[in-house]
Amino acid sequence: MEGRKVYGTLSSPATLKVMACLCEHDLDFEFVPVDLDAGEHKKKPFLSMSPFGDLPVYQDKGVTQFESRAIIRSMAHEHAKPGGLELIFWDAKQQAVVANWVDVEDHWFEPPALVLIDELIIKPKKGLDPDPQIVSEAKARLSKVLDVYEAQLTKKKYLAADKFTIADLLHLPNLERLMNTTAKNLIESRPHLSSWCADILARPAWAKVRQMQKKAQAN
Repeated sequence: MEGRKVYGTLSSPATLKVMACLCEHDLDFEFVPVDLDAGEHKKKPFLSMSPFGDLPVYQDKGVTQFESRAIIRSMAHEHAKPGGLELIFWDAKQQAVVANWVDVEDHWFEPPALVLIDELIIKPKKGLDPDPQIVSEAKARLSKVLDVYEAQLTKKKYLAADKFTIADLLHLPNLERLMNTTAKNLIESRPHLSSWCADILARPAWAKVRQMQKKAQAN
């Protein structure tokens, strides 16, 4: 485990994505919490690892990486087990499809999802009321994206293929949180999307990540 560390917070979707990938590959790692309230992510020690102050940072065998999707891409290639767990494809054309859906998650799914999570979960925890107009607009944006997902999932079991890949994994933290809001109807009303969501959220690796969260919250 020496040298394999994840610096982040258990409330950060990006951090949780990297942890989920580590758990999928059954890799041991040390989680190093970063105190956002104290501004640790904007101080020199952390900025020397992540120049923009973003979470998470991943260290393994003397290599330091930032940007969750880049970390997950390289991890999935390094630790793929031929004949076993492979969250990527070695064929360039097949992997191109995975890469497309990784970008879809980044540019189309996550932005409205994060707006809804902020309005429907984070604001209420701070004693603030959600803005109905912002919620309505974000739901409309996300709904259009999920229509595309529903159509894709009528063709494939998972987004990029008939096997689970990093394109699916990247959705886990935000899907989990959306399913605990009124936005869950956007998922449940689409049968193929609903089945896909239930499938990936039930993966043992994601259960390990959720257990880590619960344990930390209990302390």
